Order: sequence, then structure tokens, then C-alpha cells
Amino acid sequence: MLKGKGQTPHPFVHEVTLTAAQRVQGTILGVVLFPIRITLATLFFLLMWPIARLRLAGLSEAERAEPVQGWRRWLFHHIILFLSRAVFFTVGFLWIKVKGRQAGLKEAPVLAVAPHSGFLDMLVLCATGLPSVVSRSENSKLPVIGALLEFNQSVLVSRKDPESRKKCVSQICERVTSDGRWPQMLMFPEGTTTNGRALIKFKPGAFLAGVPVQPVLLHYPSDPDTVRWTWKGLSWLGALWHTTSQIYTSVTVEFLPVYTPSQQEKENPDLYAENLQKLMAKALGVPATDYVMEGRFPVKKLGNLSLPLEPPAQETLKLLHKHGCVCVCVCVCVCSVSLHSFVSHSFIRSFTNARVETVMNDMIDSCHSGQSTTVTADHLTSLLGLTDRTTAVKICSFYSKDDTVDMRQVCLSVSAVSGFRSLESLIHTAFTWYDTDQDGLLNADDLSGLMGALVGIPQYAIEEMYSALTSRGRPTEASLQDLLRTHPVYQKVLTEYLHSSGLADGNHNGIPNGKANGNNNGIYNGYGATGRKSD
Repeated sequence: MLKGKGQTPHPFVHEVTLTAAQRVQGTILGVVLFPIRITLATLFFLLMWPIARLRLAGLSEAERAEPVQGWRRWLFHHIILFLSRAVFFTVGFLWIKVKGRQAGLKEAPVLAVAPHSGFLDMLVLCATGLPSVVSRSENSKLPVIGALLEFNQSVLVSRKDPESRKKCVSQICERVTSDGRWPQMLMFPEGTTTNGRALIKFKPGAFLAGVPVQPVLLHYPSDPDTVRWTWKGLSWLGALWHTTSQIYTSVTVEFLPVYTPSQQEKENPDLYAENLQKLMAKALGVPATDYVMEGRFPVKKLGNLSLPLEPPAQETLKLLHKHGCVCVCVCVCVCSVSLHSFVSHSFIRSFTNARVETVMNDMIDSCHSGQSTTVTADHLTSLLGLTDRTTAVKICSFYSKDDTVDMRQVCLSVSAVSGFRSLESLIHTAFTWYDTDQDGLLNADDLSGLMGALVGIPQYAIEEMYSALTSRGRPTEASLQDLLRTHPVYQKVLTEYLHSSGLADGNHNGIPNGKANGNNNGIYNGYGATGRKSD
């Protein structure tokens, strides 16, 4: 797992650790409380469905596009607010502690809430008077949820549709600058859920209009911490079970003073978001990070590059060491290497560095970039000499959404973190493979593929790095090597992410100080490729 020099906690993993007494208590209470609480919460939830639909019943599309006023607002608003609070009361939030004062609509049109821990965070709507929210358009088709989004006159967005995203931005800006015509908007600027031990990079959506924002902090002081549901660890059902199995769950909603942006922040939403993130992180006593969730991967942003917090190559090596294969390092190319020749070149850690380097060079030299390198899980099972197909399927899942994988990604990313080859020669190989025109120059798509293969995940926004590359002259291999060695941002790919000692000290065997190192110390600032250090 990637960690920075400050030992920043991994924000996308959450496990609930229970003592023996807590397990016994949770089991006993869960058997009794879980069915009762879920039944009552479901009943209150279902009661909201028809009432929510009544609020806009009979209105035309044009009328629905305007803020609800008059009796439709005050009558149904208070009923839904009461039922919403009843839902959270029944699942164990017996009271909501409030610190500070919620700002008025004209003081702060936007409420920015963090950290975002899971679906139970919606209880903050009860404490803030049901402000408007932004939601995925797909949610509007869900039973009850769709009715509540309609009631709330939520801004809906399809993340897959660029036009929908533009419309969403326009609607948000229109509402928060309406001088009180629309109600307050509540947003979770992190954009996804975390374990609360660090604030991830804020998205700029809440800050595009440049209006004052009130920061709102969510605290869950209960022990055990059962509410959080994120990328890895406790499932949503597990979070619900453990939470409803407690006698009660504590929560505090803390309103911080309204943050009024400077002129510079109004003109730069990213700066506005960054400064508010730092302010809220300081108030929470946690680090402010540049981590984000990008597609299926939690990543650290480095310029426009995305570096995975749990690199596929690291996970691949762990699987191979655990389940066994013919070869420890996976830097092979399937373009023209038969299974027989691969097995004949197999090696183990006890082989000398020279022997390892010879085998690797032979395998890479036999590759021809013009041929397809995409293989299925079945083929990968044979190539790696795995004992079962399940391991190969798992390796494929680290790199793609199906049971296939581009072996160039596996070769380059695993080699990049293993230290068996120097990065200088590795980048030469990568350049040869991804120079699609074979003209000795990279275009932006070539660079995207090359860097994606080195770090193990796709790179969607490579423009900044490509601009830095071309500013040094023609985008040749020498320019790329120089960029990665000397650029103040992109040299961190080597010094903080990849096994870089070979380039750093002039030793091109890829081994620190030219010596064998069985546990690969030096990878990820001291975190070996075959083990994970807990936070």
C-alpha cells in the first residue's frame, strides 16, 4: 500500500475490531434489536413514499423546475422531516448532538459536510432541515429513494454523461446564487466515503459559484466505530448489523463558522476547495490528503497522474508468493514466448542478480509490440504456472473489469516495483512497446498507455505531464528519462512510488547498492511488495 512520508492513514479501508465481550454483546443484542429496528425503520421509510410524491403532485414540468412554495412546502416538509428523524431514531441514533449554529440561507447558501462515512450520514439532513442535495440520476429510479429525491428537488447528475455534468454545474450555480429563492444545498465534497481518519481531496463542485460555505463536521465517537462503509472492509450490511446491534450510536453534527472566499478563491474553485479541506481537517485533527477514488481505484494524485494506494503489482506479487507459481517475478511477455520456453527460464529468489537480469532481458527481447498481448485468465494460469485459475482471475481483476489482462501492464508494473530490473531499462522497454508509430516519439495517448502500464492503472488525464515532456523538446525516450529524474513533481514517481535506487545511485542492476535484498526493502518508502503494513 502506498504511503507518504508522513505515514498518512489509508482512508479507504475500514474494519471493525471487536473484543470477545463486544462480540457476545453484539450477537445477543443483534438477534433482538436488528429485526425490530429494521422493521420499524422500513415502515417509517415506506410511509414517506406517498407523502413525498404528494408534494409535487399536479404540478407541470415548468412548475417543478421552480422552488416549491406555500402550503406544499411547510406542510409536507415537516412531515417528511419527522419521518426521516424517526427512521434514524429506530436504527439507534436516539439523539443527535449539535455544536455551533447553522447559518441562515443568505449567510451560507452551501453546507459542506465531511468526513463522508457511509449511507447513514444522511442523518445530517435531519439536523440541517432537509436542504437540497446532489445525487446520481440512477437513484431517481429506486423505490422510495426516487420519491424522496423528487420531494427534495434534488439536482440529478449522470456521471457517464458529460452534458449531464455540465447541466448539474449550471443548476448548482443557479441555485446557490438565487439570493434565497432556493433552499440551502448540502454537499459531501469528498465525493465518496472514507474511514474518517483523513480527509481526501475535495471536489470543486460545491465551490464553483464562489459563494460563502458553512463547513459541517460529522463525528461518530462511539466505540466500536460501526457506521463507516468504504472501499474495502466492512460491507454496508455489516455496517447496518453492527450499528443496529448497539444500544445506541452517538453522533455529533458540528457547525463551523461560515467561510467566505477571497477573490482569488472565487476565481479558482480548486484553491477554494483545497483551503476549506485544510481548515476542516485541522478542526477534525486529521490529515488533509490529495487522495481520491478514481473509478475502481483509490489513488494519490501526483500532478495529473494517479498513483494507486494499493498497486495492482503489489497485490499480484502477494498472490504469487502466497499461491505459488513457476516464477517469482512476472516480467514475461507472451508475444512470442511459449510455455515451454517460459518454464525453461524459470527462477527463484536464490538465483544471482546477473541470472535474473539475463532471464528478464531474454524474455523482454523476445516481445514484439505489434502482436496482441491481451491474454485470458486461462492462458495466464498456464503462463504463470499457477495451481488454480482463481488466482489468475484475481490478478486480472486488479487490472481490468473482466477475465483478461494486457500482459504489458503486468510485466511493467510488477517489474517496476520488484527491483529486479533497473528503471532505465524498464522505461526503454516501455517506450518501445508504447511508441505506436515507431518513430521514436511519444504522443499523448502513447504516454498515457506507458505510464498506465508502469503504475498498473489507467491514466485518464495525462495532459499536464505531456506538456511538461514536450516543454523539454521532442518527446523522445531521453526526454522522458530526464523528466522522470529531474522534474520536481514527476520525479516523485521514482522516489516515492517505484523502486528507484538503481537510477538514484547510478547502479543499473536495480538492486540497492548492488546487493541482493530478499525482502525488497526500499519499495514504497520501506513497505515491501509482498506485505502490507497496517495503518
